[in-house]
Amino acid sequence: MTTMAERITKKLEEALAPQRLAVIDESHQHQGHGGWREGGETHFRVDIVSDAFAGKSRVERHRMVNTILAQELTERVHALAIAAKAPGEA
Repeated sequence: MTTMAERITKKLEEALAPQRLAVIDESHQHQGHGGWREGGETHFRVDIVSDAFAGKSRVERHRMVNTILAQELTERVHALAIAAKAPGEA
């Protein structure tokens, strides 16, 4: 069985060929809060660096990630924090 973090990782790797990617399940920090479900896999943080973000605004970058992960956001993921950068950005 594939975890949600593995699904997110696979989709982002395939679509954006990132130089760096970290997908962190932060669901345990939100237990009892809105959107949390038994079993977790509801709240994630994505830290990604990809050439695909070069020349794009922060909003455009977030839209790209959200579009790629639309199915996951509909199915189970309640919250997704995104740090999306182009190579060389601090």
